[in-house]
Amino acid sequence: MITRKEHRSKEACTASLNAVKDALYVLNGKWKFPLIVSLQDGPKRFNEIQKSLEDITPKILSKELKDLELNEFVLRKVYSTTPVTVTYELTPYSETLDKVLEELKNWGLQHRERLVASRKQKPQVKEMDLAR
Repeated sequence: MITRKEHRSKEACTASLNAVKDALYVLNGKWKFPLIVSLQDGPKRFNEIQKSLEDITPKILSKELKDLELNEFVLRKVYSTTPVTVTYELTPYSETLDKVLEELKNWGLQHRERLVASRKQKPQVKEMDLAR
């Protein structure tokens, strides 16, 4: 893995930039990763997914599911029941995101802890300044 301290050629930088842009193009927006995480415990129906994500609108959820299906992360299964049952589940290809999701989760936890700690320190600094 190349660290920031190492110098890279212009071609290597361009290749890295393009790879990141490609990944972000596929996984853009605030709902893609939470949607994938929501499906990690097994297949779900549309309303179950919507409830698990809370604030997502049906229109946005439908669009995000279509995008994930198009990029082969989600499989849509239609069952000929009455009424028709539709479920969504992760494909084996979606497992390629497991490391990314784990690192993103770890970073999110660390970031939240940092902000909470920072906010706890700021009022104390102000109180100390007022005491002078």
